[in-house]
Amino acid sequence: MVERLVAPPGAASIPALVLAAGSSSRMGKPKGLLPWGEQTLLGRAIEQARALSSNVWVVAGCYYPLMRYRTGRRPTRWVFNPHWREGLSSSLKVGLEALPARTVGAYVLLADQPLIASWDLLQLRLTAEQNTSSPVATAYGNHPGVPAYLPRALWAELAELRGDRGAAGVLASVGAVRIQIPGAELDVDTPADWAKASQRFKFSKEQI
Repeated sequence: MVERLVAPPGAASIPALVLAAGSSSRMGKPKGLLPWGEQTLLGRAIEQARALSSNVWVVAGCYYPLMRYRTGRRPTRWVFNPHWREGLSSSLKVGLEALPARTVGAYVLLADQPLIASWDLLQLRLTAEQNTSSPVATAYGNHPGVPAYLPRALWAELAELRGDRGAAGVLASVGAVRIQIPGAELDVDTPADWAKASQRFKFSKEQI
């Protein structure tokens, strides 16, 4: 799979947050540093985020600064989450709080969904740009999730989340626009997930 897609001019006004602060306990090693083609899993996430914005922020925690210095792709800024043990909600909160006050909203991605193609993320960006005050989420059956666009009006409610909870509940309660993003259904949490994703990646490269 070869992707050279980058965010178009002007896309920097809406930043993209990559959440990568977890301990990877089910993987048994820092999954962000697992190899993915000629880069790492986190490098792949940064590449995906650049399809949404030229302004990419990575929220790191457990393995920072190891992740920072072993990731070939460079984001616009690294944000350290000192509360990473509190779960996903803490990374979302720390990341959103770090963004400039003038920010109208933010895209949010996880660092472990490598099968999402950059060009499929364009649908998320184009939908969000039509109305930056409305949230947009990936459809997981009857539930919304990330990648997603979170307008600033939701940030205060998202800051109240606790534990290993992401934005899904809030996105559902406000009736976020939902779009289909192929590959989002497989996130890499365990060695079995990693084997499955790697096999699908290998198959996709063989089709080129």
